[in-house]
Amino acid sequence: MQHPVSWRDRHSAPRGRLHAFGSSGRGRRPRRIAMLSVHTSPLHQPGTGDAGGMNVYIVELAKRLAAIDIEVEVFTRYTSSDLPPTVELAPGVLVRHVTAGPYEGLVKEDLPAQLCAFTHGVLRTEAGHRPGHYDLVHSHYWLSGQVGWLAAQRWGVPLVHTMHTMAKVKNAALAEQDTPEPAARVIGETQVVDAADRLIANTADEAGELAFHYGARPDQLAVVHPGVNLDLFHPGEPGAQRAARAELGLPQDAVVLLFAGRIQPLKAPDVLLRAAAVLLERRPELRERLVVPVVGGPSGNGLAKPQSLQKLAAELGISDVVRFHPPVGQAELARWYRAATVLVMPSHSESFGLVALEAQACATPVAAAAVGGLPVAVRDGESGTLVDGHDPAAWARALEPYALRPELVARQGVAAARHAAGFGWSAAAAATAEVYAGAMAGSAGRLGLRRRLV
Repeated sequence: MQHPVSWRDRHSAPRGRLHAFGSSGRGRRPRRIAMLSVHTSPLHQPGTGDAGGMNVYIVELAKRLAAIDIEVEVFTRYTSSDLPPTVELAPGVLVRHVTAGPYEGLVKEDLPAQLCAFTHGVLRTEAGHRPGHYDLVHSHYWLSGQVGWLAAQRWGVPLVHTMHTMAKVKNAALAEQDTPEPAARVIGETQVVDAADRLIANTADEAGELAFHYGARPDQLAVVHPGVNLDLFHPGEPGAQRAARAELGLPQDAVVLLFAGRIQPLKAPDVLLRAAAVLLERRPELRERLVVPVVGGPSGNGLAKPQSLQKLAAELGISDVVRFHPPVGQAELARWYRAATVLVMPSHSESFGLVALEAQACATPVAAAAVGGLPVAVRDGESGTLVDGHDPAAWARALEPYALRPELVARQGVAAARHAAGFGWSAAAAATAEVYAGAMAGSAGRLGLRRRLV
């Protein structure tokens, strides 16, 4: 894909720092922001339903913003009658539940019809405070952007938006039997891009996609790499892999090809299973040691066929090496990373790939598809391997060295931990605060101009 600007050249900038293509973040930081997450709650378990990397992103970013004295109130939808109206997620971070549609049974595709109700709840909450309660709106995903667009205009504050994924990008890289994103989403995303004061992209390539597909202006775009919780995801003490395997019931001599994430065509766990079958054909002696854990739950289009992977494993004759596990909390997930020989991410599309960073922080190499933000998250040949395309034979060839060469696993594991250490959430929050300051300065300038013209 040709971009109007050479975005790839910007990859060499320091990690975790702000790369702004328009004005820099000169101005005051906000005191309090309204953060919007319509379709998934930061309280939900990642790996279930629509909860995934975006949930982790919002939680970690909000906590780090609060640590630098920016209060965050996250608006999300009630998904159970048992939930309280507000939950303190951390000091300075409040989650507000908004009634919008039935509590349960709604999938992401049903939510556009509930945006009016959600917007009403957000505006009503602000109306209960003194004017100027929120200095800025930061919306996540296009559904939230639709609400954020209206709220920011009503309150006279800037809108900062993070796409996380884009319909046009996903539709250009659809998995087999996956469903294209609807035209309504494309229209909605275009409207949000037009309305936003700033657009935060995870990578320079994503910024290029926003410009190429949606006409985003250079002065709107800023690149802030997501981070990883280095307090939680780390290599552990010497012998951590041995301890993790003992706790998880994995053989000490196993070759563990780990998939962790939502089970849906977009994430391509089927490619891993097919590659494992090819690998066993090439190296039948590995059968006694090969373990392929799939840690996660059905999501998106995967909900229609929740047993499809189990059936595929049976058809491929590898049910004996594949182990299915439900989603786990982050502390347990770190244990899985440490137990793995390599994390496998054959995704068709990834805006960044936080799972890749988490695994590397635990000193586990990553074999990932060369798509989206994964070439930034993984250093090809150093902290892991990037694979072009989704041919199972190509993936089997890429995974074979990890099964046969322990010294490669050890060397890349050290490099992986070092690479991930450059992606702390504190740096990401500081860079995001710069984006906020720039948006507020630009908004104040436009307001002053309007006043002079009146």
